[in-house]
Amino acid sequence: MKVLLDTHVFLWAITDAEKLSPATRRLIDSSERFWSVASLWEAVIKVQAGKLPLPLPAGAYLVSKLTANGVTILPIKLEHALRVETLASHHRDPFDRMLVAQSLEEDIPLVTADPIFEKYPIRRIW
Repeated sequence: MKVLLDTHVFLWAITDAEKLSPATRRLIDSSERFWSVASLWEAVIKVQAGKLPLPLPAGAYLVSKLTANGVTILPIKLEHALRVETLASHHRDPFDRMLVAQSLEEDIPLVTADPIFEKYPIRRIW
C-alpha cells in the first residue's frame, strides 16, 4: 500500500514517535511511504521562523531522515498545482491544500491526525 505522510506525521515519526498510535506506526512501517516536497518546504520555513526545532541545516537533516526511513519525496507536478484550483476552500493553508491535491491526483491515502482533511474527498488514515 502507498501512503502520503502529512508533514507532522513524518516529523513525529523521526522525532517523537510516541505521538503515533501503534496501528499508525504499523501502517507506516508496512507501506510504501511518500512525503511531499511541499511538506519539506513547509518544515524548512517553520525551522527558519523558529517554530520547529530541528538540527541545522534542516534541509540536509530532513533528507537524511527520509533516506534512512525509506521515504520517497513526492514532487509537485503540474497536475497537482492545477488540482488545487478545484478544491473547496475548507482550509486556507497552501501546504495542506497541496497535500489534498496530491492525494487526489495520485490516488494515495493521506496519513494525518488533522481532522480538517475529512472535509475533502480523500482517503484519510489515522
